[in-house]
Amino acid sequence: MTEKFDGVRALLRQAVASRATPAVAIETGDASGAVWRDVAGALTYEPDAPPASDATIFDLASLTKVICSATLAMQAIDAGRLGLEDPVARWLPAWRGADRIGVTVADLLAHASGLTAYLPLYRNCSGRVEFEHAICELPLEYAPRTRSIYSDLGFILLGFILEEAQGARLIDQFAPIAGLVAPEPIAFAPPSAGRERTAPTEVDPWRGRLLVAEVHDENAWALGGAAGHAGLFGTVGAAGGFARIVLRTLRSDSALARRHTLQNFVEKTDVPSSSRALGWDTMLPTSSCGRRISERAFGHTGFTGTSLWIDPDRGIYVALLANRVHPTRDNEAFKAFRPRIHDEVMKAWGF
Repeated sequence: MTEKFDGVRALLRQAVASRATPAVAIETGDASGAVWRDVAGALTYEPDAPPASDATIFDLASLTKVICSATLAMQAIDAGRLGLEDPVARWLPAWRGADRIGVTVADLLAHASGLTAYLPLYRNCSGRVEFEHAICELPLEYAPRTRSIYSDLGFILLGFILEEAQGARLIDQFAPIAGLVAPEPIAFAPPSAGRERTAPTEVDPWRGRLLVAEVHDENAWALGGAAGHAGLFGTVGAAGGFARIVLRTLRSDSALARRHTLQNFVEKTDVPSSSRALGWDTMLPTSSCGRRISERAFGHTGFTGTSLWIDPDRGIYVALLANRVHPTRDNEAFKAFRPRIHDEVMKAWGF
């Protein structure tokens, strides 16, 4: 069957040759296992750079939102420690004011809280106390639930709420989830032994160095490398392993979550003009998943060049990881390749 993926393989090599990304790895499969995996490129553009492999560890960026934060939220809900309709103010007393009193945990998950998309808080803030205070006092950009603006800031708050609800740090809460996809590595802090196989991201002018096994997102870095919106590192096999557990959970309860809880999280919300589910995004013909995936597909992207899409109707997934921000985030060429790659994958599956 692998020859059916020759079109995908050619696109990956075209992306590397055109310098859209130094390295790229892909895996597709179903609930029973990986069907096809391929890797192209090298860790950097240097002539002597190590070649990428299926053991290459990537900065997963905003895949953290679904693999970690949305999953931990489901588990806290299943355990009765958290409710989707819990007011944010119940968990974060600094979140106060008539304009935001009704904002809930679900609103944070759906990117419908009224918070702006992003602010470089790392320039003036360090650690949870300072970040929490700064975000909770921000003027809202729009009336909650009237629209959806993808917000890192909302997921930073969600991470704080999860720590309160579960009484443990995110990094400790995530460890059992990582165990579900072991031995493939996925973690907030890559082991020092894995540094040489971690794909570098940007030459960061703020930190004054090339980032290797150090979170690319500056706000996550200022929060110690583990946050609700970013911080995870992992291999393409780890991302694929997580997707397989999601597919199995859609059929029956699992260690990940109860079936009905997951089904609720991956259904598009009723927020006006929004494609967002709870944590997850859903299929749009203009998105990174291309046009051939089913209408009920759900997934997410990461700023560094990562994406994970799951098609529940066909029972398949596509994990695509790259370090397109090396050596600079100004390179956006890989974004044009992602929908083409997904379309070729679906064509190879016969769709």
